[in-house]
This record gives sequence, C-alpha cells and structure tokens, in this order.
Amino acid sequence: MINPIIARRVLFWGILLALSAGIIFIRILPLGMPDGRWPGPDWTLAIAFAWVLRRPNYIPVLLFAAILLLNDILFLRAPGLWTGLGVIALEFLRARARFSRELPFVFEWAMVAGVLLVMMLANRIILGVFIVTQNSFAMDSLLLMATVFVYPFVVMISALTLGVRQVIPGEVDQFGHRI
Repeated sequence: MINPIIARRVLFWGILLALSAGIIFIRILPLGMPDGRWPGPDWTLAIAFAWVLRRPNYIPVLLFAAILLLNDILFLRAPGLWTGLGVIALEFLRARARFSRELPFVFEWAMVAGVLLVMMLANRIILGVFIVTQNSFAMDSLLLMATVFVYPFVVMISALTLGVRQVIPGEVDQFGHRI
C-alpha cells in the first residue's frame, strides 16, 4: 500500500508542476500585448512561498529549482541567477515556517515582501556588477509590487480550493505523528 502522507505530497508536487506549466503556457501565448506593458506578478514564486510557509514538504527544492530554471531559459533571463535567488529565498522561508505559524498573516505577508525585495535588489546588483542588460528599476518594482499584491489571494485560493492551510502548533496527522 502507498502511504497516504507520501501520496498527498506527490499529489501536490504534481499540482505545482501543472500550475507552473499552465503559467508558462499562458505567458508564452502571443496575446498581442505591446512591449511596454506592465509586468504581471510572478505567480510561481507566490505559489511556492505560500505553500512553503504552510506545508514545507509540499515544495521540493529540486522541482522548484527546475521550474525556475525553465522560466529563466524560456523568458531570456540570466540562466540560474533568479533560480539561485529563488532557491535561497525558498529555503530561508522554509526555515522560518514554524516561526511564522504563530504570527498574524500581516507579518507573514511583510516577510514575503521583504524576501522578494531582497531577491530583486540582489538580482539587480549581480547583473549590474557583470554589466548585463536588465529591466528598468521601475519595471522590476512593478513586478515586485504585483507579486506582493497577489500573495494574499494565492494564500486564500490555496487554502480554499486545495486545502493548503497553515499547520496549527501541536497538530498531528492521521497516524498521530506531529506535523
């Protein structure tokens, strides 16, 4: 028999992969938008950060890194830079998942916004040091604000539709193991 805990984990890995594939597919569609359009949020980061703060075992780091690396390659970013920053940010948040359970949502939201801000600034600094062409600061700031803005909606939709809710301190699974 398959362990139900492992089956649920693998199910969410598949959901993450399917959501990421859908996001990539929608982003590469030729919708006739002009080049000067406003950037949309980084849905992949918002989903991963929301899930890792609720159920850290639902986001495997290698799958997340592969998804971000594919995004880097398809959307012509510096291959591996945003991926590396995303993995560092994900692991930073994973280490603080237990701490964030006891905080109100506003503090979690601020922590995610701070992590995204540090990611954006580190990306700009590293690209600047190596004199690589990059987006304007205003476009990166709009991307950051859009991602921070949609984060509560991602959390709400994840909790209501997929059941990815925050673990209550002391909660146990169906086998009596502490989560």
